[in-house]
Amino acid sequence: MHFNFLKLQSITMAEQVVYNDDSIKSLDWRDHIRLRPGMYIGKLGDGSSLDDGIYVLIKEVIDNSIDEFVMGNGRNIDIKIEDNKVTIRDFGRGIPLGKVNDCVSKINTGGKYDSNAFKKSVGLNGVGTKAVNALSSSFKVQSYRDGKTKASEFEKGVLIQDHKITSTMEPDGTLIQFIADNSIFKNYRYINEFIVNQIWNYTYLNAGLTINFNGEKYLSKNGLLDLLKRKTSEEELRYPIIHLKSEDIELAFSHENQYGEDYYSFVNGQHTTMGGTHLNYFKEAYAKTLREFYNKEFDLSDMRQSIVAAISVRIQEPVFESQTKTKLGSTSIFPDGPSLKQFIVDYIKKELDNYLHKNKETADAILKRILQSERERKEIAGVRKIANERAKKANLHNKKLRDCRLHYNDNNTDKKFDTTLFITEGDSASGSITKSRNVELQAVFSLRGKPLNCYGLTKKVVYENEEFNLLQHALNIEEGIDDLRYNQIVIATDADVDGMHIRLLIMTFFLQFFPDLVKNGHLYILETPLFRVRNKQKTFYCYSETEKQNAIHELKGKPEITRFKGLGEISPDEFGLFIGSDMRLKPVLLNQDITIQKLLEYYMGKNTMDRQAFIINNLRIEKDIIITEIDEELGELV
Repeated sequence: MHFNFLKLQSITMAEQVVYNDDSIKSLDWRDHIRLRPGMYIGKLGDGSSLDDGIYVLIKEVIDNSIDEFVMGNGRNIDIKIEDNKVTIRDFGRGIPLGKVNDCVSKINTGGKYDSNAFKKSVGLNGVGTKAVNALSSSFKVQSYRDGKTKASEFEKGVLIQDHKITSTMEPDGTLIQFIADNSIFKNYRYINEFIVNQIWNYTYLNAGLTINFNGEKYLSKNGLLDLLKRKTSEEELRYPIIHLKSEDIELAFSHENQYGEDYYSFVNGQHTTMGGTHLNYFKEAYAKTLREFYNKEFDLSDMRQSIVAAISVRIQEPVFESQTKTKLGSTSIFPDGPSLKQFIVDYIKKELDNYLHKNKETADAILKRILQSERERKEIAGVRKIANERAKKANLHNKKLRDCRLHYNDNNTDKKFDTTLFITEGDSASGSITKSRNVELQAVFSLRGKPLNCYGLTKKVVYENEEFNLLQHALNIEEGIDDLRYNQIVIATDADVDGMHIRLLIMTFFLQFFPDLVKNGHLYILETPLFRVRNKQKTFYCYSETEKQNAIHELKGKPEITRFKGLGEISPDEFGLFIGSDMRLKPVLLNQDITIQKLLEYYMGKNTMDRQAFIINNLRIEKDIIITEIDEELGELV
């Protein structure tokens, strides 16, 4: 009887699912890119994260301009972004006029396949500008070459205007102009800090190149040395930056006073934000060289604590682990060639060893920093063991963490799941988020009361404080952020003074003890609506007074207006609208002009007249609610 039921069920399913000639479909290049954009540019996003798709579109266009510069053609690139319209103009040779359309609309079409000059290029697959074209609501390409010009215009990859070749007085080069399609990149906006950081990286890796962005000029003369100088403060460094460079490898590093490890890695001018083989080989070679130089088997964590380092290599036909080229997988300098590991290890062993022998003060400073880290690690060994045991018991009996099913680094696969951890305060807020979240990708960590102000404290407090200890275990960052369980850590607190204070205390925790997590763009603030404006036909959720007034104007009459005073007042059904695909996140960014220690000292240190004046000047009253704008001011610093 059971067998007959299964047989009947399978027959029924076969009748419902038809598989014949009509089931086989062929998509053209545009439809394929638009249907599966993640295959070409990684995640989409709305621009709140530095690896969101709109920045990849910009990068794909600039990469072509960089290749022209590397070939010795054009020393300037002009970039302008206005009202989400991106314009990029280089002064290279210009696309051959007869191939302008093909280069932006035919997959696997490009000028790098047979060119020896492009062997150490990144964009060899002929996809870049085609993806930009297909994912843009409007796209224009114009080539200037030998006194003539040719332009073509597209919409979502479809050619709408094919201009004839005409004469021009413009210098040679290529212009690309596009507007990312808002139906794919929903509610997106460009964050200047992300673009500026991207531009700086190009200049660090291409000495002599000048990039003009919205009227500002960017160039670098000293490569990775300039990068580390911009990313650090001289007064926070334990010794002058060590800078070593040859034809196919460049590195720079020093140690700071803060916790964590900070790495910047590049391959053929590509910022490999997720590292890869070259960064692993650098870490290994660095540790091996120091152990041999000092003739002591230092613990790896002691040698790497507080390091800030950058490495760039150039290899032939690099193999990356994704289309967006964020992690290198190559193990050879060129296909079937010498070992990349041996190349990096040999170079660092020779050059770093020589440097340390010639610079005794620097060698002594490195040793002092390592011994300090060793001492601190041993001092907290006992309390750390007890705290880890507490954390294991808490995981069994405590409901502070409502975990998700997938994690950022699951199964050690190349795929990175875009997971989120919401940090909330209070049962009502955490309850609403827990009920409305995506259980596959979103987790909730509930704080009990206000966190401790940990400014100026040592890492021992992380293990002594139960809230901090459980939070670091939930994130899996006790040994660093390599095994971070969530891509996005989102602070979700009320938009009032108490909520603002909690927010600052959580940010202080991460900046004090895990600054590399913030520097790598993992920390965000959740924006939730302040008002709900509705009538019987329509509902608007408004995030500002301006949006509220616009909603009132559109609905006319006297709509019902609700002021959300706390996250707990938003029902789970409504909360699902704010933490889904249209979730608004504000990234926590670090201004390069101020150190973390100075930042924390100002906001979280001893009270000063300057801070009192700042707070008073940035308070405003809205009816019976005091709203502080400290967060907006802090946004310029953090």
